[in-house]
Amino acid sequence: MKERILLLHPGAMGASVGAALHGNGHVVRWLPAGRSAATASRAQDAGLVAAETLAGALAEVEAVISVCPPHAALEVAAAVAGQGFAGLYVDANAVSPATATRIAGVVGAGFVDGGIIGPPAWRAGLTRLYVSGEEASRVAGWFEGSPLDARVVTGSASALKMCYAAYTKGSTALLLAIRALAEQAGVSAALRAEWDISQPGLGDRSERSAAAAGAKAWRFAGEMREIAATFAAAGLPDGFHLAAAETYHRLAPLKDARQVDMKAALALLAGGGAGDEGAAAADGP
Repeated sequence: MKERILLLHPGAMGASVGAALHGNGHVVRWLPAGRSAATASRAQDAGLVAAETLAGALAEVEAVISVCPPHAALEVAAAVAGQGFAGLYVDANAVSPATATRIAGVVGAGFVDGGIIGPPAWRAGLTRLYVSGEEASRVAGWFEGSPLDARVVTGSASALKMCYAAYTKGSTALLLAIRALAEQAGVSAALRAEWDISQPGLGDRSERSAAAAGAKAWRFAGEMREIAATFAAAGLPDGFHLAAAETYHRLAPLKDARQVDMKAALALLAGGGAGDEGAAAADGP
């Protein structure tokens, strides 16, 4: 069955989710108010339909899917619930199970927990949307045959996302911090030479990590804090990912940079990065 869905909000990942829905015949609305020209361009390319107000959009849809920075997930859910929306609400954000539970409490019985693993879903076989909850199969059906592979998972989709990103993004932060330490200690060249002997490819991976993570670090800081909270709630050490959050926080000024090299990343890590004011700006919704 084709459905009418409100997407909040079509960033790089969200636009691909909207395009997958649109490609399957669903009507996907979005809210352009307060959004950038780049967001508007992505929404247009994805075939999304603009709505003037949140209240107006919610009156015309059966479901909402939220794809936003993790620190804004609860705020977005509260805004939707504040309009009295009683339809299906899919939170596809990188949040802890505890945050997902709080969101469920805000939006009510129509809540579906989700977690996206992989890059923006423009090509099949690269990206999975894991969903859990009573209506998870309905959500998975929206994407059948699209570039986004939606899978129903037993347990918490958010927990699965936290476990996966704990390694991928957590290890990237560790690698960048090691490079910063080696640079300050004056042993960068020696470390790269040793890696080439005993850890082939690790030096190149560290270079790619700066390029891949730098422009997105402002989002990853909040995700690392959600992961840390997930570990703490399970009685496991959370310090790994609190440190990773600080690493990404320091890289936040690189937001949306077209090119990021290791030299720029190391300078920010050594210098303390964004500071409180920079972090607030970088972590905006």
